[in-house]
Amino acid sequence: MKIYSFKQNTGKSIQKFNSRNVSIHPLLKPNEPFQIGYFYLEANSVLGMHPAMCDQLLIITSGSGWVRVEGEEKIVVEPGMAVFWEEGEMHESGSDGGMTAIVAEGSRLDPERYLPTN
Repeated sequence: MKIYSFKQNTGKSIQKFNSRNVSIHPLLKPNEPFQIGYFYLEANSVLGMHPAMCDQLLIITSGSGWVRVEGEEKIVVEPGMAVFWEEGEMHESGSDGGMTAIVAEGSRLDPERYLPTN
């Protein structure tokens, strides 16, 4: 058995896209194009508008925040919700009070296989 840590202070701060108060800690990244990471969005954070480099599924685990796609209004998200963006889709996210989330990124993700939509 091995125990691993993914605490916030060992993650990577995200500065691109005019982002603030956001960090990610990679969890798994196999050789093929797929990875899982853990996002920490602090209070008053923004992960700025940017294109999804591949399909992305953001799985909210604690706190609350918001997401939006280019040209649309913010949508509030909370634990138990997951947000899917297709490759190339312009999007941003943030939190007023803090939020954590798992993000899965890769080609040909199919969340509808298991998750009902709202």
